[in-house]
Amino acid sequence: MRDVFEEIFDSQPLDPTEAARRNMRPLRKRFYEQATVGDDNAVLLDGKPVRTPARRALAAPNMALAQAIAEEWNAQGEMIDPATMPLTRLANAIIDGVADAPQPVADEIARYLASDMVFYRAGEPASLVEWQARHWDPVLAFARDALGARFVLAEGVTFQHQPEQALTAARRAIPDDPWRLGALSSITTLTGSALIALALDARALTVEEAWAAAHADEDFQMQQWGRDELALKRRAFREAEMRAAALILDRAGS
Repeated sequence: MRDVFEEIFDSQPLDPTEAARRNMRPLRKRFYEQATVGDDNAVLLDGKPVRTPARRALAAPNMALAQAIAEEWNAQGEMIDPATMPLTRLANAIIDGVADAPQPVADEIARYLASDMVFYRAGEPASLVEWQARHWDPVLAFARDALGARFVLAEGVTFQHQPEQALTAARRAIPDDPWRLGALSSITTLTGSALIALALDARALTVEEAWAAAHADEDFQMQQWGRDELALKRRAFREAEMRAAALILDRAGS
């Protein structure tokens, strides 16, 4: 069984794009009947523990999250398709990577804060200016009211230095818990915004609102020029990753 798990889920990264690339491999035939959860919140396949690529137990911090991971295994058909198991892949990355070295992950999220997507606004047309404000101003309001972080907006893409006080205040919201930290890192990468990720973690945004904010510019362009079916297909894969990370945020403290 060890070779099977290493082949299917070997070294899954937190970066969703890289995870997708690594999942372009032949599928493996399902070799178990049922996934369950043990007393230690570890996922079991036919009573045997599942191991991460680093040979650690695939165990969650609580029963609610462990059951969600087990449900992902039970949902597999005749073949095991890692592309349909974003929760398992993210759990592997957290257990094997984030738990041992959380600081570099937190530092990367902090780097996003310094040039967050929601700071950079269009100057025209007025319809785009209003569209961005509708999706991004609630994120800035959250940062201001909940975190005590007042950021500066910029027109265009020229880098805007942010007040150190604001950056320090926002950094304090980055969690220490490796499960929440790993999920937050994934959401930051998926959305291009650490502030959107922090707002989702604080439940200041729903998953749907956070996802819409992340794609505000793209959606505006589609409204003007028509749907991009290839882009929407790629987005659907990333949205599954987003929802898996959001589920971890929701259940990690349960």
